[in-house]
Amino acid sequence: MALLDAHSAVHAEPGPARRPRRSAAPLALNAASILLGVGLWWALAALGLQIPAPPEVAGKAAEMIRDGTLLQDTGASLVRVLTGFALGTTLAVLIGFLMGWYGLVRSMVEPWVQFFRTIPPLAIIPLAIVLMGIGEVPKIFVIFLAAFLACVISTLQGVVTVDPTLINAARVLGAGDATIFRRVVVPASSPFILVGMRVGLGSAWATLVAAELIAAQEGLGYRMQHAQLYYDLPTIFVSLITIGILGLLMDRLLLVAERTLTGWQERP
Repeated sequence: MALLDAHSAVHAEPGPARRPRRSAAPLALNAASILLGVGLWWALAALGLQIPAPPEVAGKAAEMIRDGTLLQDTGASLVRVLTGFALGTTLAVLIGFLMGWYGLVRSMVEPWVQFFRTIPPLAIIPLAIVLMGIGEVPKIFVIFLAAFLACVISTLQGVVTVDPTLINAARVLGAGDATIFRRVVVPASSPFILVGMRVGLGSAWATLVAAELIAAQEGLGYRMQHAQLYYDLPTIFVSLITIGILGLLMDRLLLVAERTLTGWQERP
């Protein structure tokens, strides 16, 4: 089909100009940075700062793994974050596409999106408790809202910045709206969508602790709040580090997906 050939030609990456493979240097620098950070943490603890040293935190983590507490809390938090994130980003991509493609939808929906973007998701917690009770629904809803608001604008921006030349060329070749949307708009806006998903993922994890204030009995956020009552700093550190590691791993998975799906993009 001529349209497919034209689109492939636009996004094709010439052989001689292919970007070089990433070397192992960034990974080595990442490892060095982690070691430096742990060393600084250890030094601050040794100098008398009221924080637990790495061996103490590692011992507490081993204890929580043995008694099943860490795995149980991690599983509960992962379910909440993944559910809220999946629902939020799915709806954000759908709404963002509709807003970007149809001016009427954008005019009607964008003011509401911007309105709720100015309200922190954490401020919705009291309303969520009143309307939805104290079960899992309000926790997931708050995380969903954080992910949705972070992703929808990025998707909209991706759609409205698609090069009009590509769209016009596709129309000249006889493509209808559905074909243009599927073969031109979606690929061209995918980098924006994936960046929005990464931001939404960070917002989802950032909202988790507050979401687990809602009568939770398990979860990493709940465990930190419970440990706070007893000044149990090692447990707080274990939960914080676990959240950071999970968030980093999930972000790296999205980064791999971004590089795979947007391989036609030129990168430094």
